[in-house]
Amino acid sequence: MEYLELNNKMKCPVVGIGTYTLSPADAEKSVREALKMGYSLVDTANAYVNERAVGRGIKESGVKREDIFLSTKLWPSEFENNNAVDETLARLGVEYVDLLYVHQPAGNWLAGYRQLEKAYKEGKAKSIGISNFEGKYIDELQHKWEIVPQFIQVEAHPYFTQKELRQILGKYDIKLMSWYPLGHGDKSLMDEPLFVELGRKYGKSTAQIILRWHTQMGFVVIPGSRNVAHIKDNLDILDFELTDEEMTEIAKLDKNVRYYYRTDEQLVQFAAWKPEYEQV
Repeated sequence: MEYLELNNKMKCPVVGIGTYTLSPADAEKSVREALKMGYSLVDTANAYVNERAVGRGIKESGVKREDIFLSTKLWPSEFENNNAVDETLARLGVEYVDLLYVHQPAGNWLAGYRQLEKAYKEGKAKSIGISNFEGKYIDELQHKWEIVPQFIQVEAHPYFTQKELRQILGKYDIKLMSWYPLGHGDKSLMDEPLFVELGRKYGKSTAQIILRWHTQMGFVVIPGSRNVAHIKDNLDILDFELTDEEMTEIAKLDKNVRYYYRTDEQLVQFAAWKPEYEQV
């Protein structure tokens, strides 16, 4: 495994297993099998409604808790719940998480960030992050945080490299964790001739080439899957390295085009929605 050093000197694996859209049963299996095959980063969220299952998968894997980098996110409905962090830990069945995010800049997001800072000081979160805080939201947060976040989780892929956002992140040494790392499975991205050519050269799939691009960009990548073979393939990207010239060619593919566009109306809906957490 390769690691990034965070701005608080923690180290985070560059490849992890994501659990977005996975049912509790699938999340439990995927986390268990991923950890058994060598993954050490697991990402989940209140909103995914599978935290209990993720916790079971961790226990079933047989991997020691201290050898796992566990990430989750507080949903906006929890930002003003003073027990939100403890309830999240209870669902996961752990005493701390390695990374705790505010999931969306919705509702009273500053109260949510204060919860993160408090959890960090109390050792319940070893690092903290912001998810989907772009543009005006990160601009505002910069003037209000007491503790600089270690991570931001946003959409990023070769068609949308977050060039503008990365200028801000560089000022604070905030690391980027990618979602939609494969362009939401877009065929045009996956079939880019450059990736096909590089796949032939290195004996890898185009998906593996793209995931390796992420890690060499300094991003952490967390592709999710319920397919154990795909989970194994997503980890099998650390035995080769793209050259500087190849990275330069991939940079030319940047269209500054994203796949997901969030509206202010959606943020209002996010603030009003409360996850119905799984009971077992």
